Amino acid sequence: MRSAIDKYVIDKVRDKRLENNLTQEELSIKAGFKSNGFVGQAESPNYNKRYNVQHINRFAQIFNCSPRDFLPDKSL
Repeated sequence: MRSAIDKYVIDKVRDKRLENNLTQEELSIKAGFKSNGFVGQAESPNYNKRYNVQHINRFAQIFNCSPRDFLPDKSL
């Protein structure tokens, strides 16, 4: 099961991905994931994939923002 923080991060990454007109596959490739479907699996409720701190850092580099942009201001 995904935690509330996992869901929050996944939603924030999805928002950034859509703002930048990237497909799930394009973001997976840019992030250097072994599976081109990783982002799609993370965004799907049918899988238990989630992002870790290294993933968040990669996304911050890709979107030229702070890793903090993917995290809530307060604990969930």
